[in-house]
Amino acid sequence: MNILKIGDKAPNFSAIDELGNIHNLSDYKGKKVVVFFYPKASTPGCTTEACELRDNYQRFLAANYVVLGVSADSKERQQKFKEKNNLPFPLLADENKEVINAFGVWGPKKFMGKEYDGIHRTTFVIDENGIIEDVILKVKTKQHTSQILK
Repeated sequence: MNILKIGDKAPNFSAIDELGNIHNLSDYKGKKVVVFFYPKASTPGCTTEACELRDNYQRFLAANYVVLGVSADSKERQQKFKEKNNLPFPLLADENKEVINAFGVWGPKKFMGKEYDGIHRTTFVIDENGIIEDVILKVKTKQHTSQILK
């Protein structure tokens, strides 16, 4: 795993959301962008994290932030996750893991004694010029907004 660091230029990714709309990082120049990577839509930790961000979404808008969720789920699974939890932000369906690999969040994980490759729950805050200003590696799913909006 080669995770991007604070001060790195964020990769100008292009990915589709749950509705098939294309999102490019360059579309958000002049805004701060929160890109949160999560392992799998509709799992308990990912639902807690996404709903915590949803509940604080107006705070992000007021501070000129765009919020984008990313996982390797299909756009259909992302759409169900978004609808079930009334999520107000786009969920990018990165099935080919292009964005996931560009940010360096795919790698070995352990769960219940088993090792496998997967997405490491990580959040990047990107400034108005496309530079990474924060990387949150130890995401607290129930207090994630306060980790981002310090």
